[in-house]
Amino acid sequence: MPTVGTDGPPAAEPGIIRLHCDDGLALRLRVLHDEVLVDGLPGGREVLLRDAGGVTPQQSVYANERVRAEFGLGAQASEAVVHLLQPQPRDLHCAREAPG
Repeated sequence: MPTVGTDGPPAAEPGIIRLHCDDGLALRLRVLHDEVLVDGLPGGREVLLRDAGGVTPQQSVYANERVRAEFGLGAQASEAVVHLLQPQPRDLHCAREAPG
């Protein structure tokens, strides 16, 4: 199963990654082969497919026509930027929730 900036202790739920983003959004990610399910976005659940991108091995990019997400950013590879492309473009800066 591919990782999405998952270095460090395991998440509380196996296979689930939780991110806290600006604007108070809490995202829940489930990585499945070459796609990631994202819950918690303003428009509801999005299914993003693996895309080209990422400058380092820790970075990965997933996208669809409404959302593009870059995972594995920051010094600890625990940050992400979620680009909401529709209906109003904006970027969410997120960090992985510490387990516990």
